[in-house]
Amino acid sequence: MALLTLITVTAFYLITQRTKIFAGSNYNLNKTLDVTIEEKIKEPPRTKPEEIEVKAIYLTSNSAASSKTIDKFIDFMKNTELNAVVIDIKDYSGTLSYDSQIDLVNQLDNDHNLIKDLPGLIQKLHDNNIYVIARQTVFQDPELSAKKPNWAVKNKSTGGLWYDYKGLTWTDPTQQAVWDYNLQIAKEAINLGFDEINFDYIRFPSDGPMKQMSFANLQGRTKAEVIAAFFEFLHKNLKDEPAYISGDLFGYTTEREDDMNIGQQIEDAALYFDYVCPMVYPSHYPSGHLNLANPAAHPYEVIGQAIQKGVESLQPVEIEGQETIEYRAKIRPWLQAFNIGAVYTPSMIDAQIQASKENGGFGYLLWNARNVYNYAPSN
Repeated sequence: MALLTLITVTAFYLITQRTKIFAGSNYNLNKTLDVTIEEKIKEPPRTKPEEIEVKAIYLTSNSAASSKTIDKFIDFMKNTELNAVVIDIKDYSGTLSYDSQIDLVNQLDNDHNLIKDLPGLIQKLHDNNIYVIARQTVFQDPELSAKKPNWAVKNKSTGGLWYDYKGLTWTDPTQQAVWDYNLQIAKEAINLGFDEINFDYIRFPSDGPMKQMSFANLQGRTKAEVIAAFFEFLHKNLKDEPAYISGDLFGYTTEREDDMNIGQQIEDAALYFDYVCPMVYPSHYPSGHLNLANPAAHPYEVIGQAIQKGVESLQPVEIEGQETIEYRAKIRPWLQAFNIGAVYTPSMIDAQIQASKENGGFGYLLWNARNVYNYAPSN
């Protein structure tokens, strides 16, 4: 009888005091680990993926938003040498294609959540061994310039917004607020899982009533100095993030020594990006280039010259009494996969890839604005 009473009392005590008992156990365990249990089970921080030679196709946000289209491209890429996609997260309009959590983006309503589950999309592509690049336009940004006109390129004559020949407005490359805004977007994209951020329109405008442009903070600097400072800013603030960064450049930057009045020089970009991506589309070179009446019809020659000159310009530079200048970027060109100037057959796409590889290019990005890819390079 005494034994039965003891068991009953013990059971009652354990039931009524279990919260304190288990709380005490957790406390002691936490003391032993010197960290709370919740912190101990957190996932380890993401690291930068191992470098690969990227061979990519470009996809608009509309394409990326469609599961059916994405599945089609995943199947399309199988049994080819293609291993990456470039997806718009902020295109020429300045609108973000996903549901951003950045305060200023939400205040200005600059996102439209077209891609409903961006982390899920990235994971799906990763599950299929596809490297995922976010394309982010920077200074061509009608959305931001309309809502923050003090951050925009101004028209000297009217005092209002300046428009290029396409009727688009631009943010002012001399303004730190514009830099900070784009940096926040890049960091958010990295946090969402992208392997690389590809910055486009990292320049001053190239067409329109150029003499009417007014900038807030040139302060005696050249356009090239402003853009070089922006490149350095991106590198400084993203170098420790678990993603690579790349910059799109005019194709002619590989062959010209001036900044073409847009601020871009390949040497400046190569100091700070992991990859520089000149848009060496043969159709964009003028008649007479390399003594060719129609450069678009000669992709091997045009690409070969462009990449060769680019690689030559990025050789280490020894300056007496100073440290040797070492360029960190590799050249990964945008290649033409669209019909302008000539019909781009599979052999013409292959010719571009071959010319780039033979002259020192490291991978490539295929551009078709409509995402119509009828041919994929084979393994």
